[in-house]
Amino acid sequence: MVRLKERFSLFFNNRWLVFVAAMWIQSFAGIGYLFGSISPIIKSSLNYNQRQVARLGVAKDLGDSVGFLAGTLSEILPLWAALLVGAIQNFIGYGWVWLIVTGRSPTLPLWLMCFLIFIGTNGETYFNTAALVSGVQNFPKSRGPVVGILKGFAGLGGAIMTQIYALIHSPDHASLIFMIAVGPAMVAIALMFIIRPVGGHRQVRPSDGFSFSLIYSICLILASYLMGVMLVQDLVDVSHTVTTIFTGILFVLLLIPVVIPISLTFSQETRVPSEEALLSESQKQDPGVSGHDQEIIFSEVEDEKPKDVDLLPALERQKRIAQLQAKLAQAAAEGAVRVKRRRTPHRGEDFTLMQALIKADFWIIFFSLLFGSGSGLTVIDNLGQMSQSLGYDNTHVFVSMISIWNFLGRVGGGYFSEIIVRDHAYPRHAAMAIAQVVMAFGHFFFAMGWPGAMYIGTLLVGLGYGAHWAIVPAAASELFGLKNFGALYNFLTIANPAGSLVFSGVIASSIYDSEAEKQAQQRHPGQWNGTSFFSSFLAVDEPLKCEGAICFFWTSLILCGLCIVASILSMILVYRTKTVYSSLYGKSRT
Repeated sequence: MVRLKERFSLFFNNRWLVFVAAMWIQSFAGIGYLFGSISPIIKSSLNYNQRQVARLGVAKDLGDSVGFLAGTLSEILPLWAALLVGAIQNFIGYGWVWLIVTGRSPTLPLWLMCFLIFIGTNGETYFNTAALVSGVQNFPKSRGPVVGILKGFAGLGGAIMTQIYALIHSPDHASLIFMIAVGPAMVAIALMFIIRPVGGHRQVRPSDGFSFSLIYSICLILASYLMGVMLVQDLVDVSHTVTTIFTGILFVLLLIPVVIPISLTFSQETRVPSEEALLSESQKQDPGVSGHDQEIIFSEVEDEKPKDVDLLPALERQKRIAQLQAKLAQAAAEGAVRVKRRRTPHRGEDFTLMQALIKADFWIIFFSLLFGSGSGLTVIDNLGQMSQSLGYDNTHVFVSMISIWNFLGRVGGGYFSEIIVRDHAYPRHAAMAIAQVVMAFGHFFFAMGWPGAMYIGTLLVGLGYGAHWAIVPAAASELFGLKNFGALYNFLTIANPAGSLVFSGVIASSIYDSEAEKQAQQRHPGQWNGTSFFSSFLAVDEPLKCEGAICFFWTSLILCGLCIVASILSMILVYRTKTVYSSLYGKSRT
């Protein structure tokens, strides 16, 4: 009995159990990706026009991206408390929206509706923060795969919750809003005491590589399965029994990863886990030099090394830099030289937010993210209207599809960008540039409105958008350090709602309502005589509705151009940081 109790204690404190629980929470944390499904019912119930819906979308994007409070509370409170705060916010925000849409509560002004959407979606930032903090702390040497998988499941949440909604089979579309209010909160509360740091760096096992491979395999199977299910449900009128079977298989796939911590805990393996170093070998302190001087010596190399060193092959460059480091360390230890002390760090060292804000590289990342992810978020927010304008009745299938492709983009973006930096010592943003070119093609397909273009555009934009959120966090930590990573990352995420504010809240909504007004004038010419473009937004008896590819033609072309600009910015960053990545990863190649 004592041994069994000890086994259960080991199981509860296993880092893989924490990781799997974080995956489950993230599977229901993709609240923002369902806005395209709930926006049509909000629009019709509250008699909004497209510009008003776009403002709700911007509020949703702000709630999804402004995570300063979540990051601060996660440092003060235990992670379970942060998850509880997020669950309460999610329930109150979307629960109140559901009451208003269903007529159970009085209608509120638009600005208060935006506030409720913001509060409800902001709960997602607490789920993300708790999952990522526990994952990074428990897997310090596997940040790339862990962040990619966790962010990927957040992107897949829209498809998972849509499938559960299909199981409910409710004719009331507002019930999806109720599910968004209740589902993520219930999952977070059920798992909140599992999500925590458990000293994962002391639980390294030789089987970890196989465990990650199993997780990746499940990710691919899960995405493929959901895609197949969504296509079948879109093309064939399936019975409720078949939908129940589909959903049951989905839950089985989500539960399979828990086999990893169970097998590690209850198997007969007697190997004692090894400990994972929290610092790389190059950062370990020389016995003759203090830690503060050691940090200064390594950064001093950047100033003292000859200019031609960066042009040498990787092996020779590393030897020369190591020799220079050794000479500086010895000279400083003997007091023969006085090491210059800089106030600002070099790229690859730990930056504060204020130090990063005066660096051109940081702003290149920001604007590349603004143009790239902002254009993708504009599509996600308007996907319901885009599909309706092209004659598709079931908008949920495209919301689910872009959620799946977003998931694969995050997992694949983290995987392939890791290959670029680990195997080739090349800047990670090269993968970002490729993803943004892929997105440009997706926007072009949306603009053309050809038969099947919605499917192709959703695929390309979803993959490209998802890749941003696997590549940017890793690149930011590599160029500006991990010490203040939370503040740096949360600042960069502001680019997402900022892009949506301009591209969706101003450009897309204005063009849509303009085209809708032209079509209304053609249908009812007598009712629109003398009505100006701007006055149509001030008093509208019925929501403006646009039909045809023209509704988002110019918007999609503009977004296509912005993605090309973002790709150029990413390649500029690649050119500027090649030497940094050679220093960081060149040694591991040799």
